[in-house]
Amino acid sequence: MISRDEQRSLHRDAPLGWVERDARVVWHGFTQMTSYEQNVPVIVERAEGHELIDVDGKRYLDAISSLWVNTLGHRRRELDEALIDQVGKVAHSTMLGNGSRVVVELSEELAPRLPVDEPHLLYASDGAAAVEQALKISFQYWVNSGVEGRTTYLVLGDAYHGDTVGSLSLGAGGFGTDLFDPLRFGVIRAPGYADPLWCDYACAVVRERAASLAAVVIEPLVQAAGGLHVADPADVARLAHACRQAGVLLVADEVATGFGRTGSLFASERCGIRPDLLCLGKGITGGYLPMSVTAASGRVFQAFLGEDLGERTFYHGHSYGGNALAAAVALRHLRLLDELAIVKHVDRAASYLGERLAGLVSLRGVEGVRGVGLIRGVALASSGLPGRRGRLVCAEAVRRGVVLRPLGDVVVIVPPLDVGRAECDRIVDTLISAIEATDPEAANPGGADLEAADPRV
Repeated sequence: MISRDEQRSLHRDAPLGWVERDARVVWHGFTQMTSYEQNVPVIVERAEGHELIDVDGKRYLDAISSLWVNTLGHRRRELDEALIDQVGKVAHSTMLGNGSRVVVELSEELAPRLPVDEPHLLYASDGAAAVEQALKISFQYWVNSGVEGRTTYLVLGDAYHGDTVGSLSLGAGGFGTDLFDPLRFGVIRAPGYADPLWCDYACAVVRERAASLAAVVIEPLVQAAGGLHVADPADVARLAHACRQAGVLLVADEVATGFGRTGSLFASERCGIRPDLLCLGKGITGGYLPMSVTAASGRVFQAFLGEDLGERTFYHGHSYGGNALAAAVALRHLRLLDELAIVKHVDRAASYLGERLAGLVSLRGVEGVRGVGLIRGVALASSGLPGRRGRLVCAEAVRRGVVLRPLGDVVVIVPPLDVGRAECDRIVDTLISAIEATDPEAANPGGADLEAADPRV
């Protein structure tokens, strides 16, 4: 058998394909590059509505909203116009010590919608940065308040809060992150939402360890990247109450759940909680530009006020924090969610999608379906190396024109918020075909290359 390198040497004068050109110069996150070319990568050239179009003109339904960020699909006219209009004014100016008209306008419209008391907004570029800001703010809050010993955090099992060192420390690990344990700081960890007693344990820790806690950090309602485990909203509210009673700050990471994804504008609303710090990202600009924000309550914000250049100042900021182009699109996106009554639509679409997905539990190799709103997951029985089955199923779905992505052996379905019934049918029918085609007990599992599949997300 001729090796890949030998094949390339035989055809070094032939024009390279897009995937091969990509692999030669690009390093993709969460991707084993030795297997990249074998795992059906889509090289996107353009998009229309809810579909991605590759360099060969093939169309794919974007059933993961391009990693959960494209809330209303691609090339939305209203968002295009907002971006173009802002380009004619200013693309970016620093927010360090100066202001931006469009950021002020965005903040004035966003703040009243947030489940945070008297919020003040600190902008960054991605969700992990928003979480890092919350970590530093909650730590310095106690220093500024003259309280010693509040230096640790209570977090949950199955948590995921990002890939920077601070946010990684809060996460529960997995997918290769254990390698970085020497860089991570220690935390107190309660069980995740998959454990029915998670809240009892967490509340007990809050009561017993309050004097050492800078904050409790949770993903309200659903742990997204941790496997789509869903909590009882009443349990989340009970933990929030315990934090209030003990005087512990509560940080809500809604990077994944914010802006309508769970059937309310923010998952904290469904749980009836008002966190001290709220982290938002992903869908804030409808997937157009990188932007995130950390919203601090008035009580927290007040602790940072003092003399100019004094120790109470929050010495933190990002070069592109409060980018004007991103803010202009975020502002139009926020208004568009209202105009389209998206939250109501999500409830209807989620109900239909949930009904269709419920039927998958009868398929061989499907262990269950979970999620909430338009964040859904289909848990597959592991076949050999954990994560391999999820990768194979998603690769087969891509071959059939639907972009899906696994979290280990959980196939994640996160469609655009304005997804229609026909698109829900297309997603579910394609997923059924992909599951059947990769059934390891079938005589011919769809030609799937079991050896080539990479188990990572």
